[in-house]
Amino acid sequence: MASLVGEEPLSLTQELDLIAFGQRLRHLRKQRGLTLSDLGERVNRAPSQLSLLENGKREPKLSLLKSLAAALGVPIEELLRRQAPNRRAQLEMALEEAQRDPLYAGLGLARLKVSARVPNDVLEHILGLYGELRSRQAKGTATPEEARAANAELRRKQREQGNYFAEIERAAAEALAAVGYRSGALSQSTVQALVSHFGYTVQTVQDLPRTVRSISDLRNRRIYVKHEQVGMHTPRTILLQTLGHLSLGHHKPRDFADFLRQRTEANYFAAAILVPETAAVPYLREAKKDRALSVEDLRDVFAVSYEMAAHRFTNLATHFLDLSCHFVRNNAGGIIYKAYENDGIVFPADEQGAIEGQRMCLQWSGRQVFLSPDRFSVYYQYSDSPTGTYFCVAHVDPSRERDFAITLGVPYRESRWFRGRETTSRTKSDCPNGDCCRRPPAELTQRWEGYAWPSARGNSHILAALPPGSFPGVDEADVYTFLERHAVH
Repeated sequence: MASLVGEEPLSLTQELDLIAFGQRLRHLRKQRGLTLSDLGERVNRAPSQLSLLENGKREPKLSLLKSLAAALGVPIEELLRRQAPNRRAQLEMALEEAQRDPLYAGLGLARLKVSARVPNDVLEHILGLYGELRSRQAKGTATPEEARAANAELRRKQREQGNYFAEIERAAAEALAAVGYRSGALSQSTVQALVSHFGYTVQTVQDLPRTVRSISDLRNRRIYVKHEQVGMHTPRTILLQTLGHLSLGHHKPRDFADFLRQRTEANYFAAAILVPETAAVPYLREAKKDRALSVEDLRDVFAVSYEMAAHRFTNLATHFLDLSCHFVRNNAGGIIYKAYENDGIVFPADEQGAIEGQRMCLQWSGRQVFLSPDRFSVYYQYSDSPTGTYFCVAHVDPSRERDFAITLGVPYRESRWFRGRETTSRTKSDCPNGDCCRRPPAELTQRWEGYAWPSARGNSHILAALPPGSFPGVDEADVYTFLERHAVH
């Protein structure tokens, strides 16, 4: 105790557990048959002040701590022991800690004040239920099967609506109108005006937890971001996605399907801000009239990533240009990460209809672009498939971790509206049900079958459930610690 000097309150960093201290103080007082008033007279303090100490709501100064120890006839170390003095105190301390947990508070129950008349077994039952609640939260947000099913259902809804969501378009248009947007690419000053419009400020930090892209402090109305690019997610895109959650009135996700819907809507909002409907539709209509539709031009005019430009094209193509289309994002091995279609193309899928994690045909443009002599230039191709011929435009979007191919495709009859339609590159695919690329040629099979033993690269992620939490993969402890570190006190 040599470090506890002066009259400053003791702090948790000095290893004083306020709840344990309060319980031990109450136990010792009652053990000696003293009321709060009796003890207050001995230490020259009001009973109300001692009550705050016993309830763990106030830190004692060192001088008061010494007076209490003397009045109770115990060494000061006895008051500072972290262990509960008895089983009853242990239960009350555990319940107090439980009620401070955001998970418990999220139940919306009135705070339970435990009196001496509440039996121990009641406290045991409450804590047992709380323990089960925590264990269920620790389970995966969804199994891989549930996650794939949620993705398939979201894609079905997107297909039904032509991937156009009028209510999000309206929300984006209203926000842009409120800050005086006119036309063209969005300036940084307009982004800042949007942040202010929603009543927030932006703080750029370097210690943002690794599991998040941004953190919103709803109490102090701050949005924390890190100045780095994460794939197509530039700092301004991340900022606008965060504003999307606010604009669209999102609440804590109920399950993974709700989380997926909210994230997709926030991404849509950001795209509708960066590539506004009022500016993009006239531009695209003019390009179609000139038979010069181009994802890369849309990217350059509005200063967004190629992937966002392709995404945004799918939002507007069916509703305003009378074009059906498809979109795919895949890695060099052909594994599909994202996809959308309303043009009849058939993606490889599992028994639940999910396409994420499936491998696309080697003959598709998303694979062929990686074999192109100039893999980072736009690649054009006609692909013959069992459901028809498609004109596809693919581009490799480099990222920090790995390269992904972004493909936009339309039925052959629509190719006349696009730049690059004169390409002579053409492939034939019998997938997803054919053998055009899934089985090696017969002569190679005859030569090598039984003589090859590949060592597979580990893909443990395909066996794992999604991380726990309302926001899958986000470490809430890191988030709360971050907010506390940056909060205005």
